[in-house]
Amino acid sequence: MKYFAQLPAVLAALSLAACDAASPSTEPGQPTVGSSADLSAFEGARAGQAEMGIQNLGFELIRSEGLTSFWFNRETGACARITTGNGRYSDVTMLPAQEC
Repeated sequence: MKYFAQLPAVLAALSLAACDAASPSTEPGQPTVGSSADLSAFEGARAGQAEMGIQNLGFELIRSEGLTSFWFNRETGACARITTGNGRYSDVTMLPAQEC
């Protein structure tokens, strides 16, 4: 029982440890993962929630082939092939621009 009494203090310490003042701030509307040149960090994300983040990074949907979609960023020339499975991005692969 002694350990359970310390649980609130441990949880509070862990939540404060997660706050890192040195971490870079992001612009409003920008997702905390991915970049305008690389979407691979979106792998495993929920498709419906991540789509707006991808658009906010400057990508536009070029085409879809079944559960696979191709996203292109005209500013950076980055191309991503994203496959969706079970409502999540199951595979995110960056490709050469000409693939989009």
